[in-house]
Amino acid sequence: MLRIAVPNKGSLADESIAILKEAGYRQRSDSRDLILIDTENSVEFYYLRPRDIAIYVGSGELEAGITGRDLLIDSAASADELLALGFGGSTFRFAAPVDSAFEISDIAGKRVATAYPGLVAHHLSSLGIKADVVRLDGAVESSVRLGVADLIADVVSTGNTLRQAGLKIFGDPILTSEAVVISRKDSQIVPELEILIRRLQGVVTARKYVLLDYDIPKEFVEKACAITPGLESPTISPLQKLDWVAVRAMVPRKDTNRVMDELWAIGARGILVTDIHACRL
Repeated sequence: MLRIAVPNKGSLADESIAILKEAGYRQRSDSRDLILIDTENSVEFYYLRPRDIAIYVGSGELEAGITGRDLLIDSAASADELLALGFGGSTFRFAAPVDSAFEISDIAGKRVATAYPGLVAHHLSSLGIKADVVRLDGAVESSVRLGVADLIADVVSTGNTLRQAGLKIFGDPILTSEAVVISRKDSQIVPELEILIRRLQGVVTARKYVLLDYDIPKEFVEKACAITPGLESPTISPLQKLDWVAVRAMVPRKDTNRVMDELWAIGARGILVTDIHACRL
């Protein structure tokens, strides 16, 4: 039976459970449950601390898990990313006092406070920079003012917290993170895990796209297909009205209204948008 780790709390927990349900797997109804066995799909789900998941998977105790890309890298576990899930996004940046003129090269020899020492050390090593990484479990923004560090590396969303602490962002992002499915490095992908990945990929794709149907005069079909090329190509069907056809194509959800406007402008009518709940592509 396939053993999968799922975050038991935090920002990734609810959305991990939601996507697994959409993919057809049973999930716990009581947050105190530590294990759930889905006999129909031959999967055991283990609900663990997000920071520990990569360790369990990397050691081979569990075949796969859902965690953050940041936590995977920070753990230095022997595990690889298999699939990005499109939620739980975060961006890691360096920040220094607002009255400083820090550049990336200036980090050398300085003290960098962070709650993700493994991630930051890995990034600095990739840049060939040696610095003293100071591990903190919280309130990283206060470390510079309290004299513990010269700069910080932390998750940044709006930057308001940094500004309140007298800090400013500098340099390129350290990492853009999101929820990912991981498995042990160099391990064989067993059939049950392959099915899980295929199902989750179907949900991820379904969340990104909608199905667009519309009618259009034959003379404008080429223009319409340029607007809605679909994933492979659009489906075109004849209508009872001989000089018109019906077109169906998948389009990115974020572009839906723009695409509808463009289709209407060239003569398309009866434009309908349908949600996709799951797919295999």
